Amino acid sequence: MKELFINVEPMETRVAVLQDGVFEEFYVERSSPVPLLGNIYKGKVTSIVPGIRAAFVDLGIGKNGFLYLTDIVGPSPEVEESVPLEGSPSPAPHLSGSQMPRIQDLVRIGQEILVQVIKEPMGTKGPRLSTHLTLPGRFIVLMPLDDTFGISKRIDDPKERERLRTLMKELHAPRDMGIIVRTAADGADRKQLSRDLRFLLSLWKRVKVRSVRATAPALIHEEYDLPLRIVRDNLSEDVKKIILDSRAEYQQLQRFLIQTEPHMRSRVELYRDEIPLFEKRGLEKEIEKIYNRKVELPSGGYLVIEPTEGLVAIDVNSGKFTGRKNLEETAFVTNMEAAKEIARQIRLRDLGGILIFDFIDMNSQSHKQRVFNTLQNALRKDRAKTNVSFLSEFGLVEMTRQRVRRSLESVSFQECPTCLGRGKIRSVLTVSILALRQIKRVFQSSRKQAVEVVVHPDLASRLFNEDRDSIAAIESQYKGRVIVKPDPSVPLEMVKVQPLEDAKTAGR
Repeated sequence: MKELFINVEPMETRVAVLQDGVFEEFYVERSSPVPLLGNIYKGKVTSIVPGIRAAFVDLGIGKNGFLYLTDIVGPSPEVEESVPLEGSPSPAPHLSGSQMPRIQDLVRIGQEILVQVIKEPMGTKGPRLSTHLTLPGRFIVLMPLDDTFGISKRIDDPKERERLRTLMKELHAPRDMGIIVRTAADGADRKQLSRDLRFLLSLWKRVKVRSVRATAPALIHEEYDLPLRIVRDNLSEDVKKIILDSRAEYQQLQRFLIQTEPHMRSRVELYRDEIPLFEKRGLEKEIEKIYNRKVELPSGGYLVIEPTEGLVAIDVNSGKFTGRKNLEETAFVTNMEAAKEIARQIRLRDLGGILIFDFIDMNSQSHKQRVFNTLQNALRKDRAKTNVSFLSEFGLVEMTRQRVRRSLESVSFQECPTCLGRGKIRSVLTVSILALRQIKRVFQSSRKQAVEVVVHPDLASRLFNEDRDSIAAIESQYKGRVIVKPDPSVPLEMVKVQPLEDAKTAGR
């Protein structure tokens, strides 16, 4: 059974998803910067760059969005993840080379255009946009400007697909709009699908009216906030309870369920205890573990997770686990545990882009296949689009995972001002050597009688003791005085050296 815990605070909203008591998913959304993913805007094209086949669109948010040619003429991600319904129009094909039209033939500078944010701004890049608008509901996704009908590929039971095909035909959805039946529709009845469709058609009607009346740039439709999104995308019969600690969000969620799933309202609870919700449920400790570089495995092995600029590397180690039989068995048991945990950590940390997993080497082809199958099965829980390659001869698995938001680590951390993002700092010995060199340079360039050195207390201690002879040699060489001043506010790697007029000034 699944449980959802929602903590709402002025600066941050958090959602924890537990499956059979295991912490499986974690989401964070902050009030600043304002989330944009899923928003629909009436924008104005400000520039076109044929070299990258993209147009820049003013959304009125201070940073232009970029619209790639492929996000105009190519199929939408929802269509790619679905199987077309019989008799529906074929989705737009992937075009390449000479088949591709020119971006400047499809949009022009000053043109007003309806677009949706499909990827949050990252770094210096603005949000990525698409002209394929999607309005997700509980069981279906309405694509008002497309005409493709399909069923999620994750519904792989032929009988269930056929049942849903029949139901969708009976609903007589508009022929000029596209519909994708979501994975959550598995087992849904006609009444639920009909209610969902009516809700989305009503929503599109409001969006259409606003888009006609608004002057670009303008926000036309704002995606739900985090609690509603998570409930919409996770709510199913196996959800035992949803517990919130915000009365406002509780009431909003109740109104949403009245329109979509009235029978589920009784499963939503308002938390009233004085002890914070996540603390009472032991979730704060679990959340802290998400930020750890090292992740322990049940047998005694562990994972080391290293996000880099270009990819995320996850290394599997046997640690203190030695197994009962031989090295092959030890590697196999550890890798099997790692495969499940890797999939869970990817979801918890929302890791995206290119990921490399370094499993412990195994000789048995059967063992390799079982580890890979375990990884694939564990990844099926992930709603993000993934693509995984089989283990290489070196025990490596390469994987890509759809990234539409910043990772949890990038949201929660900034570059360390002390180590400058390296993750480590120089040793005291290394910094003392640099300090001595810097003292010499200042004496050489200033020709002063005294030099003041302001450093961290640990470094000052070394300069006073182990490096005393080196300091004395410099004083003798330049016939001057070195004044070392410890300052706890100075980072260990920082050395502040400045010349003084004379030794008397230094002594004040």
